[in-house]
Amino acid sequence: MFGFQRLDAYRASIQFLAAASHLATTVPRGHAELIDQLRRAALSIPLNLAEGSGKFNRDAARFYAIARGSALECAAILDALEAMAVFDEAALGEARELLERIVSMLTGLIRT
Repeated sequence: MFGFQRLDAYRASIQFLAAASHLATTVPRGHAELIDQLRRAALSIPLNLAEGSGKFNRDAARFYAIARGSALECAAILDALEAMAVFDEAALGEARELLERIVSMLTGLIRT
C-alpha cells in the first residue's frame, strides 16, 4: 500500500469520486458540460493528493491546494445542478458531506 492510500483525505476523495460518478449517470441530457467538469474535478482530487504525498514541504502543499480547489469546484457544480433543478438537496447531501470533510482535511494538510 502506498502512503497516500492511508490518508483519510485520499480515501474520502475516492468515495466522492464514486458518488460523483453515480450522480453523473443519473443526469438527464442537456447537462453534459457540467457532468464532464464534475468528473474531471472529482478525479483531480485524489490524483493531486497522490502526487502531493510524494513531494516535500511547499511542493506537497501546492498539490494539496490544487486538490482543495478541485473539491471546492465540485461543490459549486453541485450547487449549479441543484439551482438548475437537476437534483434536489437530499440527493446531493452525501456528496456535499464528503466534500466538506475533504476540504477540511486538505486545509489541515496544507497548513502542516
